[in-house]
Amino acid sequence: MAPKGSQRTVKKVVAENRKARFNYEIVDTYEAGLVLTGTEVKSLREGKANISESYATDEGGEIWLINSYLPEYLQANRFNHETRRRRKLLLSKREVNRLQGAVNREGMSLIPLRIYFNDRGRAKLELALGKGKKLHDKRETSKERDWNRQKNRLLKERG
Repeated sequence: MAPKGSQRTVKKVVAENRKARFNYEIVDTYEAGLVLTGTEVKSLREGKANISESYATDEGGEIWLINSYLPEYLQANRFNHETRRRRKLLLSKREVNRLQGAVNREGMSLIPLRIYFNDRGRAKLELALGKGKKLHDKRETSKERDWNRQKNRLLKERG
């Protein structure tokens, strides 16, 4: 058994938006809860969700996740959920106000990075606040990544 004061950070990643860090310059990240139905949670536990084309928006003082794909849970038959429905994100009022201000004033975007289960078994969404990159920024990122890969190879060869 773990000592009483220790923190366990076991995260089972269900879905990840891998292109987000390439297409956007990430300024800040937030952890948000998701309002899900029972079949959506069971479907998430199977690990076949997709958030690569999804985004978040603010409407009526709330943040919503749009266009995320959670496949139907096969054993649920007629009690199943819609696969691409809008899902409400659970954030504190202060975080919602901060995100709304950044999106409205500074022209930033809300990008979902990944969905995971925390150590208590709750489904969480890592939400990022970011600015879109221009084409030359994307080229610079790929050049830097290639150089780091080549540098690591050279260091490995020479010991």
